[in-house]
Amino acid sequence: MQVAAAQLAAHLQRGLKSLYTIHGDEPLLQQEAADVIRAAARAQGYTERTVHTVTGAHFDWSEVLAAGGSLSLFADKQIVEIRIPSGKPGKDGSVALQQLAEGAQGNDSTLTLVLLPRLDKQTKTGAWFGALESYGVTVQVDPIERRVLPQWIAQRLAAQGQRVAAGEEGQRTLQFFADRVEGNLLAAHQEIQKLALLYPQGELGFEQVEGAVLNVARYDVFKLSEAVLAGQVARVQRMLDGLKAEGEAEVLVHYALAEDIRALKRVKDAMVAGRPLPMALREQRVWGVKERLFERVLPLLSVADLADLLQAAHQVDGIVKGLKVPDWPTDGWQALQRLALQLCGHCAAVPAKAGAMRK
Repeated sequence: MQVAAAQLAAHLQRGLKSLYTIHGDEPLLQQEAADVIRAAARAQGYTERTVHTVTGAHFDWSEVLAAGGSLSLFADKQIVEIRIPSGKPGKDGSVALQQLAEGAQGNDSTLTLVLLPRLDKQTKTGAWFGALESYGVTVQVDPIERRVLPQWIAQRLAAQGQRVAAGEEGQRTLQFFADRVEGNLLAAHQEIQKLALLYPQGELGFEQVEGAVLNVARYDVFKLSEAVLAGQVARVQRMLDGLKAEGEAEVLVHYALAEDIRALKRVKDAMVAGRPLPMALREQRVWGVKERLFERVLPLLSVADLADLLQAAHQVDGIVKGLKVPDWPTDGWQALQRLALQLCGHCAAVPAKAGAMRK
């Protein structure tokens, strides 16, 4: 069965299961979800814990299988924790996980906890993950999106008895905080804890937050892609500056931008050929956050716009590889900025008539 991360604590109050799987790419939230399960288990007498980290294709799964059936002289109940950083258990691991999942039924002496990174759709349809989901509880840990990060920060501050000012001033404080920690939730958590050490419970002013919170943002080229498609010009500029400062490869940034342009062009061409938008998006494997962004952006982009953007992406590809292109900056980052802001400008535009489709 599936349980939302936000509902995990309530689920555990109704009773502890013998098998839990947590998967997602946000380390802080995964750690917190695992801690909630461990705490519930300790309260019910699971006093011993063993941890097994799957390090490659030649990992010895017999050790894990044996651990589930053996208790020490000092404990009646145990937690067996299996960490698979790659998300790929391999052939032997697939068999072992299915065996563990089936054996978890009715096993009151062993609680099995499986920790995985974010999984793609194909992996989730695999037999081993299906067994974990069928015989136990799976918890998907989703990242905190930028648009809800200020609210998340406010909730964390409230949990430690602190808050920002009401109204516009408080929103400005939260937005500032979010800008400084974007893409680095663990650092955000640490900065929130630091505010609890520096200041008493109650209201925090902008100057207090500004003086305490470091610039610990960690930018991601794929989050940059989402910001561009959302038409967030200031955020795109800030993220490009951050990626450059962090030493991100220019070719990777270009790939993310160019891939979006190519996907938009393919979907637009399919629509012009008579395909309904939902079908065109599925055929191009566009889903999740990108699906919603594409749905909003495509009416703003004409076929001619996309042809121009595709040509610009081709020119920037040469620039980041050391070539010179007439009428373009010679510096790779400047060229990437121009391409990103060109696409961002189209995505930020407001159509003359709601729902109008540019052709």
